[in-house]
Amino acid sequence: QVQLVESGGGLVQAGGSLRLSCVTSGGIVSARAMGWYRRPLGLQRNLIATLPRGGDAAVYADSVKGRFSISKVNNIVYLQMSNLKPDDAADYFCNSVPPIDSSWGQGTRVIVSS
Repeated sequence: QVQLVESGGGLVQAGGSLRLSCVTSGGIVSARAMGWYRRPLGLQRNLIATLPRGGDAAVYADSVKGRFSISKVNNIVYLQMSNLKPDDAADYFCNSVPPIDSSWGQGTRVIVSS
């Protein structure tokens, strides 16, 4: 059974950095491409970073390109976020790409103060 547990969110000033972690189980990391998604308050959840399974280059949404970096070590998927902006405030989730709907975790909240 796939389980995804995100952590690392918090309150940060604009321009600051955070590293999010996603501990996975069930073999998802080795079997599928992985991604980070985010859901700003009141809006829909969108994919912002994809790490292909085969080691190809990661793909980023234009809104985070050059500031965010996705990586994985063993069964943990990371999202390094730098130069954070108020628009980055959201609940962040990891999942496979495409996502397994039954496996969404609780997410981790990022708040960016201006």
